[in-house]
Amino acid sequence: MKLHLRLSNWFTNLYPVWTIAMAVFALIRPSALNWFSGDYVIGALAFVMLNMGFTLTLADFRRLGQMPGCIAVGFTLHYTIMPLSGWAVAHWLKLDPQFAVGLILVASCPCGTASNLMTYLARGNLALSVCLTMVSTLLAFVMTPLWCQKLAGQYVPVDAWAMSMSTLKMVVAPVITGALCNWCFPRVVGAIAQYTQVLAVIAFLFVTGSIVSQNAAAVIAHAGLLAVAALVLHVMGFGLGYGMARLFRYPLDIARTLSIEVGMQNGGLAAVLARTNIPLMPMAAVPAVFSALIQTLVGSTVATWWRMHPVPVHGLVEDDEEAIETAGIEPNL
Repeated sequence: MKLHLRLSNWFTNLYPVWTIAMAVFALIRPSALNWFSGDYVIGALAFVMLNMGFTLTLADFRRLGQMPGCIAVGFTLHYTIMPLSGWAVAHWLKLDPQFAVGLILVASCPCGTASNLMTYLARGNLALSVCLTMVSTLLAFVMTPLWCQKLAGQYVPVDAWAMSMSTLKMVVAPVITGALCNWCFPRVVGAIAQYTQVLAVIAFLFVTGSIVSQNAAAVIAHAGLLAVAALVLHVMGFGLGYGMARLFRYPLDIARTLSIEVGMQNGGLAAVLARTNIPLMPMAAVPAVFSALIQTLVGSTVATWWRMHPVPVHGLVEDDEEAIETAGIEPNL
């Protein structure tokens, strides 16, 4: 692997470290990042989703027909276990309404693309992981607004139609555009993908810094409670996802993949949707920051344990350096 590609992967793999550093900087110097808001935040998310589209190939879409049962089960588990768990955790911890709405919104979002990296590290079924991330993301414009309206509507009015249109513009359209670019101009996309991957991480760092800087006092005051809420949410996602997969008698590598895909969320989408669609609750975006950090720690720990205890692979996963590029390693925020 070329040196610049190794450096790109090194930088991207350390995004949790950069995220923590950016959050600390935003707490210390909030005025330095207050300017990054509005269209800048929306544009940053759209760019990250475009970069996700760059990782999709025709082979990914063909695989949808090869494993319809697993994809249907994974999709259903993700969009039932996580939203209901988010609602339950918010009630159990008696979160402030703004944080409750934010946690439910995070839990109602699609799989995060970092789940593909965790699946690769855990020696799961990478093809299934990529397909589930793709399907949950492309259908997020339906599922996320509906769950938010149902579960968060008791705290604040949720305009499901407006949220659906926002998701289509910021997520679905960029992903499809990126996939079409990769289909029509594969050599060009392959040449620039390593650089856009780094830029995607930087874009997320600015989104994180913006959220923290504009809610610095709330982040400091409620850090412990929000960290616990995020930890319980994601542990429930990983645990219930794995348990249900085994209940359906799926082999271990499929169960591990479904566990990761259920437990990891696109926190970046949650943060931007909160900022653009729930203006009455400016702190609703804060749980997304804690979710991003906690799910990465939980996911990394689980993936490392499973990698140390491998099982026979039933999917199209090869243990080489090219597989990690196929997986896509953009952060969840």
